[in-house]
Amino acid sequence: MTASASSPSADDPARYVGLDAAEAERRARARGWTAVRTVPPGTILTMEYREGRLNLEVEDGSVRRAWRG
Repeated sequence: MTASASSPSADDPARYVGLDAAEAERRARARGWTAVRTVPPGTILTMEYREGRLNLEVEDGSVRRAWRG
């Protein structure tokens, strides 16, 4: 198993931009992300950092932005 398949720290969130939201979430969980949060653009979020969480900003079913925490 490669590091990217088991460790989200080796995964680049930019890889998810442009993907269908459901496919992005499936890939993220397969790559070891313990939490995947999808939000629409402009959503107000708290600033706490959570290790192992991937945030996906989704509009019209596609990921527009992705970031850790």
